[in-house]
Amino acid sequence: MTTTTRIGAASALLFSLILGVAHADTAAPDLEARRAALNSLLKEQWEYTLRTSPEWASLLNDKRYNDRWSDFSQAGIEADLKANADFLKRFEAIDTSGFPLQEQLNRELMLRQLHQTVDGARFKDWEMPLAQNSGVHLDLPQIVSAMSFESVKDYEDYIKRLHALPKLFAETQVQMEKGVKDHLMPPKFLIPQIVKQCEDVAAMKPADSPYAEPLKKFPKEFSAADKARLSKELLAAVQKDVAPAYKKLAVYTKTKYLPYGRKDVGMWSLPEGAARYAFKAKNSTTTDMSPEEIHQLGLSEVKRIEGQMLATAQKLGYSDLKAFNKAVAANPALHPKSRQQIIDLYQKYTDQMYAQLPNQFGVLPQNKVEIKPVEEFREKGAPGASYLPGSPDGKRPGRVMVNTGDFEHRSTMSIETTALHEGVPGHHMQLTIAQEIKGLPDFRQQGNYTAYAEGWALYSERLGEELGFYQDPYSYYGHLQDEMLRAIRLVVDTGLHYKQWSRQQVVDFFHDHSGIEEVEVQSETDRYIVWPGQALGYKIGQLKILELRDYARKELGDRFDIRAFHDQVLGAGALPMDVLESHIKEWVASQKKA
Repeated sequence: MTTTTRIGAASALLFSLILGVAHADTAAPDLEARRAALNSLLKEQWEYTLRTSPEWASLLNDKRYNDRWSDFSQAGIEADLKANADFLKRFEAIDTSGFPLQEQLNRELMLRQLHQTVDGARFKDWEMPLAQNSGVHLDLPQIVSAMSFESVKDYEDYIKRLHALPKLFAETQVQMEKGVKDHLMPPKFLIPQIVKQCEDVAAMKPADSPYAEPLKKFPKEFSAADKARLSKELLAAVQKDVAPAYKKLAVYTKTKYLPYGRKDVGMWSLPEGAARYAFKAKNSTTTDMSPEEIHQLGLSEVKRIEGQMLATAQKLGYSDLKAFNKAVAANPALHPKSRQQIIDLYQKYTDQMYAQLPNQFGVLPQNKVEIKPVEEFREKGAPGASYLPGSPDGKRPGRVMVNTGDFEHRSTMSIETTALHEGVPGHHMQLTIAQEIKGLPDFRQQGNYTAYAEGWALYSERLGEELGFYQDPYSYYGHLQDEMLRAIRLVVDTGLHYKQWSRQQVVDFFHDHSGIEEVEVQSETDRYIVWPGQALGYKIGQLKILELRDYARKELGDRFDIRAFHDQVLGAGALPMDVLESHIKEWVASQKKA
């Protein structure tokens, strides 16, 4: 399919979604004025987002704010909350009666987004800004690695940014101090990891710092004089601004912050703990499921998948899962021999899936995906793999970031299924197609709902099974084990934050119901502790997409086309689960009438 055809197909798909176009003879006289007002306000809100989130703008390759960081001062936080509350009132005031359905949906989704920000302000999440797997100390170097450096000005702006980094770190420390006073603290046992991460960056030689990475990207047309000048200024900024800022944050975190770390790991132990967790669970799942319902669903899914895993182990000659998992852990053939082997396997399975995409999708992403290793300084707290979206202009491809650290203790069994989840047809497919849809407002092209995005990625793993992948029985077992991981998440996330489980109870549940390697069990457990609710979206989203596919296939019978279904799921950008359900059912109804 040519680039022009893909764009045309995406535009046609979006047009097909606009089912409710108002007729001129029945529309209110001010219809066009109201539509223009909504579009204008959406653009204004998007420009505000880029201006106040310059790091996000940089990732989108919008370079207007490349010389600054976000304002994380108390005044900046309060100004942002006020701006969001003002936007909320202005969007609520727009009457969308008579609008095409997609324009009505634009307003509805924006209202949801603003309500989430405004309603969640009571919890002051910004007063717990650092974790062992996120926060400015880890996020900023990752942003730097994803930025494009094409001109001298790009480097000059970046150097200004480095000079401003101590201010951002100082603002972060102020919020941490407020967190101490408000008893908004991460668990004490995790804080030393944050200290170590800061100390490691502070101790690096300037040229070895992740902040010096742009020096390896000089365009060939740069003059020798510019290269020499920019190198000198950038390395000086790393030495005089960046390293001391990391060192100061490390000292504060170790001496003044660590002693106040909380004893209990669950969110229930924080102020308004139950309401705090319910809010996060609802936002992650975009459903009204209660923590108890989610917990029971998890137990049911664990039991179902466990049966499939046992059947696979028995086919391989083992009587039970304990014996099989023990044998797997001791089998050297199932562990990587090098960092590069992990990268090579991800590439192999990615290429395998690319060949199948035209049979499953009518609209294919233009921007490609590349496999990259996670930076070594953040390996310990990073997941096995994650996805970093490409830039909307296509200059930076999407990246599957693979953790190759401690490789000898990792398993190769889950690499095939994870490659499908993070790359194609998972996150890369979904996020890139959303970016490339013509006609969607920017906030929807770049939108994200955990249940939708992670549900689609987990659905993509199942799609690989249906396409005949996982030919190696150990790889198939790894696929089942990864689905088991997502089912376990429903149990242990609600266990930690709703049922007041201890950390050891989570670890024990993992060991009782999976053969997931110890390094991942530990990392995953700590992830759920600091990101409450996030892990719930995967299984709930996947099950909803499967349910909707079964519904469409039953209703349409022989007329069901898997490519058309997939295009409908991906063709309107990320959606909450209830909106996706309405959309698919409207599409099915229109197909039955056609």
